[in-house]
Amino acid sequence: MIPTLIVVKLLELVGFTLFLGEKIEPLMTFLGLPPQAGLVWVTSMLTNIYTGLAVFLTLSSDIHWTEAQVTILGTLMLIAHNLPIECRIAQKAGCRLITNLFLRIFGAIVLGFILNKAYSGFSLLQKPAQIAIPSQTEDNLFTGLTSVIENLFVWITNLKEVSNWVASQMVLCLQIYLVILALISAIKFLRTIGVEKVISKVLQPILRVLGINPSATSITIVGITLGLAYGGGLLIQEAESGRVKKDDVFSSITLLSLCHSQIEDTFLVMLLGAHLSGIFWGRLIFSLIIVFFVVQLQKRVSLAINERFFVTDVAKPEA
Repeated sequence: MIPTLIVVKLLELVGFTLFLGEKIEPLMTFLGLPPQAGLVWVTSMLTNIYTGLAVFLTLSSDIHWTEAQVTILGTLMLIAHNLPIECRIAQKAGCRLITNLFLRIFGAIVLGFILNKAYSGFSLLQKPAQIAIPSQTEDNLFTGLTSVIENLFVWITNLKEVSNWVASQMVLCLQIYLVILALISAIKFLRTIGVEKVISKVLQPILRVLGINPSATSITIVGITLGLAYGGGLLIQEAESGRVKKDDVFSSITLLSLCHSQIEDTFLVMLLGAHLSGIFWGRLIFSLIIVFFVVQLQKRVSLAINERFFVTDVAKPEA
């Protein structure tokens, strides 16, 4: 997060954040979001949700977010984040890069649009968002720590404005670290008491309906609960060994691209004040519907189109 925060600050100083906000503002307005949400989402797409969280807190101190807006932004971040790495994982498993990238970005926009229409149309979640990490402007324990660090940097550098920013970012990273530490501890507890096993039992029959055969079902569930890096890594091994057919790999990777790490990432975005209706249930249901139609399309096209736009066989012949 720290290098990205520095880059974002430099971009802000040279006016690029304002420029980006102007360019992406129509899309954000289309989704019912303030322009600053564009930089948060772009940062998440290029890096990860943790960094997007930090940028959100850095740029959004003067914005009065509603719960609906944070939920929509959180959904965008959950579906399309860490694209350079996660799309490469999908590609290594045999899925076509452009198709996977299109599904994630366009899918995020479509779901964001649906949520915006639903929340605004029925006047849902219009109250102010309850952000779990307190603002630097609030009077709390961290305010005093910020002042101490700021005075130290002023004494060292004699640069008041820079010292204020450095101090606030250091305290922000500390706050995020403490919150994420508590979050991960809670997730480990949930795994210990068997929450993931319950999710597995619920999802197994649904995955069969989507056309994901038993050979890929368990791996898909691992990805849904733990993340694309876990499930995708296992699928790469299985695809290269030939134990899982390429069509099953495509179905599984497509689902994981839209809906993975349902426990950790969901809790992480909840720190921004997002509601489960969008970031968990909305994302899950939307992903299952999209995967069903994409898989049906993939099964009906010719072999040449299938290999060009959807999936290719990456199985390695035995020596």
